Amino acid sequence: MNTDQQFFQAFRKHVPEDAVKYCFDLWKEMPFNFYITNSRNSKLGDFRYRSDKKVQTITINYDLNPYQFLITYLHEVAHYRAFSKFGGYIKPHGKEWKSSFQKLMEPVLNPKVFPIEIYIHLKRHMANPKASSTRDYFLMIELRKFDKDKKEENLKLLQHLNRGTVFEIKGRVFEKIETKRTRVLCLELKTGKKYLILGHAEVLVK
Repeated sequence: MNTDQQFFQAFRKHVPEDAVKYCFDLWKEMPFNFYITNSRNSKLGDFRYRSDKKVQTITINYDLNPYQFLITYLHEVAHYRAFSKFGGYIKPHGKEWKSSFQKLMEPVLNPKVFPIEIYIHLKRHMANPKASSTRDYFLMIELRKFDKDKKEENLKLLQHLNRGTVFEIKGRVFEKIETKRTRVLCLELKTGKKYLILGHAEVLVK
């Protein structure tokens, strides 16, 4: 299997069917290194512009549902295209990125690609996209409905817990300290180390 086939198959696995070719074509038009990574509590995806690198790199968490994966993919590609066009001194989520993100989202922003309950909130979100879709509470609520294996009763959104609440995530036990915008400062009880975890992360309350 050649590189093109590998990328196409990756998109078939991770994004809605009606967006597969579009995602592949975006990569083909302006190629970049693309890695589907283990789940990260601090982010859904990542792009960091490196002026010393000829080929840039985008990463996305493997466990996102297809609609969240597609949004995250276009979010990161928008970073790549904005920096490529305007240079490395623009603000990461400034007007250049917003314009690029809106342009990239337009071909797939319809009820054929997204379920109607996501589409309604995503269309509103894209009028002035935030630095992360996790900052849009109502959009995240609808996206979470399509996550797999989220049926345990004690699972709660980290951002909804009170300070001092002890919880478990991926087998590690933390205490919530304070909320900082889209992330929450937490203390890992076993190691005494502090971590920033996305506020929308689902955790098991102890």
